[in-house]
Amino acid sequence: MSARDPAHDGVLIVGIAGGSGSGKSTISQWLLDRMPGQVAIIQHDAYYRHSPELSFEERAAVNYDHPDSLDSALLVQHLGALRHGAAVERPTYDFARHLRADEVVEVEPLSVILVEGILVLAEPGLRAELDFKVFVDTAADIRLARRIQRDIDERGRTVSSIIGQYFATVRPMHLEFVEPSKTHADIVVGGEPGSGGREEVLGSIHSRLG
Repeated sequence: MSARDPAHDGVLIVGIAGGSGSGKSTISQWLLDRMPGQVAIIQHDAYYRHSPELSFEERAAVNYDHPDSLDSALLVQHLGALRHGAAVERPTYDFARHLRADEVVEVEPLSVILVEGILVLAEPGLRAELDFKVFVDTAADIRLARRIQRDIDERGRTVSSIIGQYFATVRPMHLEFVEPSKTHADIVVGGEPGSGGREEVLGSIHSRLG
């Protein structure tokens, strides 16, 4: 149990981490559907650094699975504002161009803020803002298959580029940063269908909300 008192703050900030394709977004959306009007979702990867000074080729070569690729300080600032009752303008990221888009998304300080991303528990400053920490533990072959499907459907990538990135950065960074961050989780749940992980997270959130 976190030392923070979410009942006093009025906002429960929940971190949902795990490898790429583990099912974090699926669990987050399921929680949103089960708690209408109470939950807002913030994706850590919306906070990738904006580097228009770099060429497209240079931006494409950035290691996006390393903590340094993310502006976690801005996310921490936004979480602080939400905790104190202020709405924030979350950036959006264009994964095809490797740049932030012009549009922003307004996030309201609802009862539960879900912060979802592979490195949410790996960043000490960000981890300190979380009242409840979840790690979604899913087998590597399932994670890779899901990543391939997602990056083709949603991010305009080719299979060869996805596989190349997986072996160049995704897998090494998972082993260096993501997997070790599991030790910081309050609970570890499965991300496969039928694992019961999302129900366990929902029950834990309700118990912390009182």
